[in-house]
Amino acid sequence: MMLLGPLLETMLAGQFVCAITYEELFAKLQDDEVRERIDEYLKPLNRRLAANHDHSVYFLAYRDIDDPARAHLKQQLAVVMSSLLPLLEWLAYVQEAMGSDAVLSADDTLKLQELIVKTEDNPSLRQRLQDLANDKFFGSSADSVDAQAKQIARRLVEHGYLIQPHGHRLYFTVTGKIDYLLDLVRFIRDEENIPLDDSPRQTELL
Repeated sequence: MMLLGPLLETMLAGQFVCAITYEELFAKLQDDEVRERIDEYLKPLNRRLAANHDHSVYFLAYRDIDDPARAHLKQQLAVVMSSLLPLLEWLAYVQEAMGSDAVLSADDTLKLQELIVKTEDNPSLRQRLQDLANDKFFGSSADSVDAQAKQIARRLVEHGYLIQPHGHRLYFTVTGKIDYLLDLVRFIRDEENIPLDDSPRQTELL
């Protein structure tokens, strides 16, 4: 189990493990025996190993929802719900700006400078970016497209949705946490009937 220490520490810290964020740890999780050993270790902690539907990202879930677990999940859900709509809006904005029908997914590359140039040339995109940047989740009061786009990217890196492989270059790689987010939204839509913004852009994403 000592060999799995870094993996356990990472997951117990609440991190999402995918091929982009933790390549070596993710590779270990492809082994059935490793997953079983981790699950066995986690049992006394009331945790279990969980993954999204296509197993592109792993994370920890509770085994039994007792009172402490319910309180923790309520806190986590509040964080997710506060970020859900701005993140969906951001995904839709990127789709439109890049002229793509595909939703961003793990391992996709986002070239921020290209996105900035396309936004600066389009008044509608400029307004959408400004609305996004002003959202409290992204928290930007900047006036320029350049500063707004960089602030949004910084927040997405902070929350684990993007990584920036080279700090001095404005391109980013999408992590598996985006896939987890979209799975979560589809679950909410299909199973819980929690009302989401049913704007055409967000509906198309789902």
